[in-house]
Amino acid sequence: MVQPYLYQRVELIEPDWTRLPGWREVTAAQWESVQWQRAHCVKNLAQLRAVLGDLLAESFYADLTADQERHATMSMLIPPQMLNTMAATAALGSFADAFYADPVRRYMLPVASDRDTEWPSHPYAERDSLHEAEMWAVEGLTHRYPTKVLAELTNTCPQYCGHCTRMDLVGNSTATVDKHRFELKPADRHDRMLAYLRATPGVRDVVVSGGDVANLPWPRLESFVGSLLEIENVRDIRLASKGLIGLPQHWMDDEVRAGMERLARVARRRGVGLAVHTHANSAASITPLVARAAGGLLDAGVRDVRNQGVLLRGVNDSVPALLDLCFALLDGAAITPYYFYQCDMIPGSEHWRLSLAQAQNLQHGIMGYLPGFATPRIVADVPYVGKRWVHQVESYDQVRGISTWTKNYRTSIESDDTAAISRVYPYYDPIHALPAAGQAWWRQQAERAAS
Repeated sequence: MVQPYLYQRVELIEPDWTRLPGWREVTAAQWESVQWQRAHCVKNLAQLRAVLGDLLAESFYADLTADQERHATMSMLIPPQMLNTMAATAALGSFADAFYADPVRRYMLPVASDRDTEWPSHPYAERDSLHEAEMWAVEGLTHRYPTKVLAELTNTCPQYCGHCTRMDLVGNSTATVDKHRFELKPADRHDRMLAYLRATPGVRDVVVSGGDVANLPWPRLESFVGSLLEIENVRDIRLASKGLIGLPQHWMDDEVRAGMERLARVARRRGVGLAVHTHANSAASITPLVARAAGGLLDAGVRDVRNQGVLLRGVNDSVPALLDLCFALLDGAAITPYYFYQCDMIPGSEHWRLSLAQAQNLQHGIMGYLPGFATPRIVADVPYVGKRWVHQVESYDQVRGISTWTKNYRTSIESDDTAAISRVYPYYDPIHALPAAGQAWWRQQAERAAS
């Protein structure tokens, strides 16, 4: 029977890093060392040249330099593990073209020619597009939902993604973005978070993130999570780490594995769900080392390892690309596909973003192929509303790309706002995805705003 998508079990592969000039002498033991991986992250153009050399044309390096100088909201930081998955199967003679087109490259190493020339940013783009800092109960602790909080323990990651929703806070400042910084010392900030949670029994679910928890010294993370496990009202703890994909060697480290086993034992004894959430956007990122790291976490006793990806144009904007990723996660690494988010309306993200209609079509297209428990929901994270399934839209003007949404709870900054639950909240499609009439309307709005 012919189907729109043909499922085939695909064995994961670890791309041969020695195909790249700068890593020809790197041993398997070095590659699997988290210390070696961290020490050899690519942080600038010179280091990228040292790895890839003349596999890339000078025009690519110029394109990358232009992006770093004029557009980038995140500094360059790519672990060898993640760089090695780009153009992994390309013949050396066609490497440059394959590298340009590579889905992982497109969001980890953006270049100026990727950007939308007319609308690099949406007119309503914001640095903190989800207003997370506005909803801090204490510094770094976002209390957005009635029973859930986000604890930002650090403002760094093992790798920096171009589309990062927390570009306002996370990573080093760039030529175009002067990053905000936490004011409190980490120990004081973490203590205040814990004090708030002890005093707020309505919170049962804590997402421990940042940044990325893989960048915290393990004793500090274990201490914080151990303290969470002592709070009676906390029933679910989710550790958020894209490092599981970009730096799986961290989660394979003996100290980390032993610590996760200790935390998982306490969590089971207390009946608390301890899970790890990661972030993969392309099937190419799922390799045997990622599978080993995820399997180690499950063996250590965590309840689940789940993936929260982001829909990105040119990366995973087709049904086959999404299903290939979901099956690689599920079959290859025992990672449960969980969410795909619409890319948030941060500056410089317009070329990545998909319209709501495209997201709805993708959700329709992936239904029926995966087990129900592993069929990801595609959601829009609507400012002041939160995550909403793309089919929950209240109204949708597809010409101008404006949708409206409602919610059924108040955020922490709306406790006295009687209209919060009846209000409608807008969300916007990328302008490049609109029909000609819609694009013309937005140009008129821009001209009026400028006059």
